[in-house]
Amino acid sequence: MADPFPICYLNGAELPLEEARISPLDRGFLYSDGAYELMPVYAGRPFRFQAHRERMTRSLGELQMRDPHTHEEWHEILGKLVAHNGVVDQYVYWQVTRGAERGRSHAPLPDIPRTVFAFCAPLPIAPPAVLASGVKCVTTDDTRWARCDIKSVSLLANVLLRQLSIDAGAAEAILLREGSLMEASSSAVHVVIGGEIRTPPRSHRILPGTTRGVMEEMASRAGVPIRSTAVSEAELRSADEIWISAATREVQPVTTLDEQPVGSGKPGPVWRRIYDELQSYKRELSGTPW
Repeated sequence: MADPFPICYLNGAELPLEEARISPLDRGFLYSDGAYELMPVYAGRPFRFQAHRERMTRSLGELQMRDPHTHEEWHEILGKLVAHNGVVDQYVYWQVTRGAERGRSHAPLPDIPRTVFAFCAPLPIAPPAVLASGVKCVTTDDTRWARCDIKSVSLLANVLLRQLSIDAGAAEAILLREGSLMEASSSAVHVVIGGEIRTPPRSHRILPGTTRGVMEEMASRAGVPIRSTAVSEAELRSADEIWISAATREVQPVTTLDEQPVGSGKPGPVWRRIYDELQSYKRELSGTPW
């Protein structure tokens, strides 16, 4: 990941990122008591703002927090921050924690001012080699907590799982629980079996991915059948194609899983159709209101 851009947002003010400070008693720091979003921005235009904002509000609600900003307020806050960086591809990260209180107490949950923070950074671009040859992934047991549907700032398990993939020289760790596919450490996972795209059903074990939703729409546009259904470990390992998708990845083909080739060992034709459809969709959105 590239270094962030120099201006951030913190509690109502834009300021140099290097000058941003929060209290060491902030519950986000002490308890991971908060939620976050990360949204891609193409040529200065935020992508899927409404879906990301709605997921933030939902995550906060599951943490028994009211969203401190309305849809319109978030639009203004994030729009101004993105505009500082010009008409470039970037991502915007924003986070809300319960705030800082005097002392340290698990409960009752305090009614205190929220801490709101946001910054932008250059959007990673997949190297040509990734699109031409795909990426390598490994599988491992899902060791995360039971509420993965909340986009919580508590990401230690995800961090350790991602490090496992790095140690194996892989791009991602694909997670299995009781013999079934869940998702990856920081991505959704899609498999293609007999020309049909399959993704595990939404549950408390899986984040409701906004990029996953985009993939479902691209499949509909391209006329490719897609279904939300349980995917067994055996089906994963014998799939014709496997992809991972995320805000900072778009959709990338997995061509090696646990040192074994996926399908032909090359990016598959269904992935190419969906990838091309996504690029076309992004061009259609260019310059339109968000």
